[in-house]
Amino acid sequence: MTSGTLSSVTRVVFTLAFTAALTVTPSVQTRITPDKNKYAPADDVKLGRDAAAQVRKEMPLIHDGAVDEWVQSVGRRLVTSIPPEFQHKEFTYTFEVVNQKEINAFALPGGPMFLNRGMIEAAKSEGEVAGVMGHEISHVALRHGTAQATKGQKFQLGAILGQVAGAVVGGAAGAIIAQGSQFGLGTYFLKYSREYESQADLLGAQILARAGYDPRQMANMFKTIEAQGGGQQPEFLSSHPNPGNRYEAINREAASLKVQVREDTGEFQNARGRLTAMSPAPTAAEIAKNKGNAGTTGASAPRTAARVEPPSSSQRTYRPGDFLRVTVPSNWNQINSGEGGVTYAPEGGYVETNGRSAFTHGVQFGVAQGGSGNLQRDTDQLLQNFAKSNPNLRSQGSRSDSLGGRTGLTTTLSNTSDVSGRAEVVNVSTTKLRNGNTLFMIAVAPESDYDDYAGAFRSVRQGLQITDR
Repeated sequence: MTSGTLSSVTRVVFTLAFTAALTVTPSVQTRITPDKNKYAPADDVKLGRDAAAQVRKEMPLIHDGAVDEWVQSVGRRLVTSIPPEFQHKEFTYTFEVVNQKEINAFALPGGPMFLNRGMIEAAKSEGEVAGVMGHEISHVALRHGTAQATKGQKFQLGAILGQVAGAVVGGAAGAIIAQGSQFGLGTYFLKYSREYESQADLLGAQILARAGYDPRQMANMFKTIEAQGGGQQPEFLSSHPNPGNRYEAINREAASLKVQVREDTGEFQNARGRLTAMSPAPTAAEIAKNKGNAGTTGASAPRTAARVEPPSSSQRTYRPGDFLRVTVPSNWNQINSGEGGVTYAPEGGYVETNGRSAFTHGVQFGVAQGGSGNLQRDTDQLLQNFAKSNPNLRSQGSRSDSLGGRTGLTTTLSNTSDVSGRAEVVNVSTTKLRNGNTLFMIAVAPESDYDDYAGAFRSVRQGLQITDR
């Protein structure tokens, strides 16, 4: 897998150290109360730092002095306008622009924020971009990522680092993890509830007003985002669901705030002009096909096939999360990476090379959040997302199966591995958790080795112990 040229990245970094002089006098603004959170702010910082490092490996980032300077000035103005009760001295806010066409943005626990180039190019004013940034800053300040993890699954802290940019795990299995915020154990950091979306809208409006921006421009930008989909859900809304009457709610909050709007300096037009003068930004699908070698051009050669021992007849049991026990061949190791999910692979079946991780033999577990509640429909959606970045993927059919004694489905697929260049067989097995989420297991082996692995994959599925009650 390859990626386009990536310039060296200079991050825009600053730490919140003071409160801005207010340009707004709140009258009857909405009072926001954060949810309980069992994690310390230092946990947010670690989780966000580790996840951001993975984003920088995987995503094409833009480095342009004028754009960086403008993003820095907007970000500083917003961060210093966070109400004192939501300031966290441990947090460091950073702002980086991703060279991606789709309108999107996301922020990670502790402060790292990534804005798609398409977001800036689609905006009509600095205030509209600031509106999205204020919304994302609000998620960080209210600690929504770890708060959502607190009341969600009982995952261990180390298991929820999560794939936030579509981490490359190699072969066909990589693409299902590569769908970003919608899949994997890290889903709680980027796919927010409607309640949290509403809170981020309201606090975002308050921050905008304090910073000298008209909060109604945030509402206008959300309308632009919704219109982008052309009948399909835009990328931003897949992880930021509309809480209902969003436009009206933001405007209602704006009416309760008195704001002195700052003068337009022309910096936005200059930054936007520099971006639009560049070569067209790649789409998410194009990035997914070409990621893995950030900072290089040209195709990467498949790695030399390593000798991988067949599955051992003896077994060992792991507990990757409080709700799951996994029994695998004793010569498979557990790999808890920051890429989302948990992998079990034999020696030689999992490698890290050229800044990417890959596994060609073994299994991986993750959780897809939400869904329709119907296993077949939710599995079909999972596979559709899987296929977006796997043009050579072909389904060989599905069958009813058992995962840890629960009703499940197993779909067999064929693919050509981007990592080894070999034909491979992929089994995607799914079952529903009690809260409606979907537990999935991806099992991968080269076609030539599949007969040696099929029995082990079946044993892992049947031996699962799921205790999510």
